[in-house]
Amino acid sequence: MASRKTSILEASARVIARRGVRGLRVEELAAEAGVSTALIYYHFKDRTGILRQTLEFINDRAERYTTERDPDADPLTPGEELEQTLLLELQDTVEVRENSTAWGELRASAVFDETLREDLARATLVWVQEVADLLGQVRPMSSAVALAGAAERLTALLEGLSTRWLSGTLPLTHARALMAEAIEGEVARLGR
Repeated sequence: MASRKTSILEASARVIARRGVRGLRVEELAAEAGVSTALIYYHFKDRTGILRQTLEFINDRAERYTTERDPDADPLTPGEELEQTLLLELQDTVEVRENSTAWGELRASAVFDETLREDLARATLVWVQEVADLLGQVRPMSSAVALAGAAERLTALLEGLSTRWLSGTLPLTHARALMAEAIEGEVARLGR
């Protein structure tokens, strides 16, 4: 059953990326996942449940592709880990494109949906805290306030760069270069 639920969540991310949150119809989701609408309601109860669990799925998938490391590779320095974690959100793979597009669609819909807004606020807070923790490993003497501010700026910039890249208004290589420069700047600022 877990694999069925995962395939539904994968399909939900695809449909949201393609059609947006407002375009998510349970019947279309069922067809995309190759399951019945009854099975979707069994697993998710309602549309809000689908959206919430898809958001969790997107976050879990992003965490996986930004933190997976070759077990035989040399360990990364804290600075390398920070840079790699953020830059892996800007890679030209189906998974990253789908995740980033669905995240943007969910964020845009949260403007009008208070429940979704709360879920996204929590997910964003977790992401910002994870980046602040990585920054803290690079600059351990920095205050929590300074680390949180730097993490907020970096994650917000990453979302904007991702949107521009996905919409074709910014080449991926340039988006990655801008992100790397921003990371370097924030780390330098924390060192002052």
